[in-house]
Order: sequence, then structure tokens, then C-alpha cells
Amino acid sequence: MADEGFTHPRLAAIYDPLDPGRGDLDAYLRMAEEFGARQVLDIGCGTGVLALLLAARGIGVVGVDPALASLDVARRKPGAERVHWIHGDATRLPPLSVDLATMTDNVAQQIAASDAWRKTLRGAHAALRPGGRLVFETRDPARRAWEEWNRELTYAVTDVPGAGVVESWVEVTAVEGQLVSFRWTYVFAADGQVLTSDSTLRFREREEIAAELLAQGFVVEDVCDAPDRPGREFVFVARRP
Repeated sequence: MADEGFTHPRLAAIYDPLDPGRGDLDAYLRMAEEFGARQVLDIGCGTGVLALLLAARGIGVVGVDPALASLDVARRKPGAERVHWIHGDATRLPPLSVDLATMTDNVAQQIAASDAWRKTLRGAHAALRPGGRLVFETRDPARRAWEEWNRELTYAVTDVPGAGVVESWVEVTAVEGQLVSFRWTYVFAADGQVLTSDSTLRFREREEIAAELLAQGFVVEDVCDAPDRPGREFVFVARRP
């Protein structure tokens, strides 16, 4: 199940304006070029930012996401006709043979249930051609990023075109082992509506992720830093033999 921030039409519509700096995607664009990818599967494509950047480079892209409201935003963007959009997830895909599969931002951690995570890795493996790669990022739990998720540090006021002024902030609601739950709050000044989005992320250990990739038929080629957040995240590069 996707969070309200992606499934509620009013929240999906403001997702991009509230997170405009997507320098984190530069690394994925570079890897697509380095690997010579001509076909890419973007798992958890959301509002389609990476999918559209790849398509603009002449790459064939399949974007899959369980949040219909986010896909609706993606489909309205310029160049959206170049991407094949699928409402769903990586566990139920049509037959594919892609060079690269990606999970950007929080996608890998949002797949919190162990069984769903294994099925997602199997789906990505099946979608890749032999020699194709899966690339995704996940936060290093040792950095305890959630300790900075409070109203004092995250409160923002954004003037969103077409939506007006929006106040937003995040607060942690629970920490249970690897699972960190939190709530985003959005206040729309135009009519006073208050909307919330509850999320849970799983902070998996590096060795645990590597072992699961191996169990699902991947070879781990590299684990590196996220260039825009050095020392805070792992970026896994796994290959289907």
C-alpha cells in the first residue's frame, strides 16, 4: 500500500514542488549511461521524474507505481507519452527484458514487509535481461536519520503554483527495531484543509540486504555512497548473472 502522500490527489499534486531539488537522480542517470542501458524499469516511479529524464535521453522506460494519483501527475507531464506507465508493483509485471531496474529515494525502504521485499527483488530479477542490473539506495541505519525528523528541523512554508501556500513538517511516531514510522502534516492556507500522510520505513543493515540479493539470484557488484548524501546512504548495484 502506498502512503497518502502519493495516493491522495491533492498531496500527489504538490509532491514535486515540495521536493524540487532532485540532484539525487544524477547518479542514476550517470549509471544508465555507464551501463549502456537502452531499456529501464523504474520501480516506484511516483510522479515520473526519473522516468521522464531517462525517456528524454532516448531510453525506453517502464514506470510502475501502486499510487494511481502519482501516476496521474506523471501522465500529465510533457513527454509522458514516451514512458509506459503501469499501475501496480514489481511483483506483477508483464514480460520484460530491461538493462537496468531502479528504486530511487525511499522506495526500497518503503517495502517494509520481508515477504514483499523478497517478491520485489524476484520481480526485478525476472524483468532484467541476463547481465542487467538493479540499482537502489537505502539509508545507513547507523546514521539514525530519523532523529532529525521533527517539526523544528523540517517545518517549511512553500508557495505552490496552483495550490497556494502550504505548510509542511514531519514527526516520528514510532521506532520499533528496524521500523521507523512518521507522519507528514500539510496545511493548505487557501482553505485551511489539513492533510496527513503516515509512512513506515525499514532500515535494513548492509549485510542483510546483500544476503537477500544473493538469495534472490543477484550478484552484488558494488555498494557505494550516495553522491549527494555521502556517508548517509548505501547505493547497491546488483547484477543478474
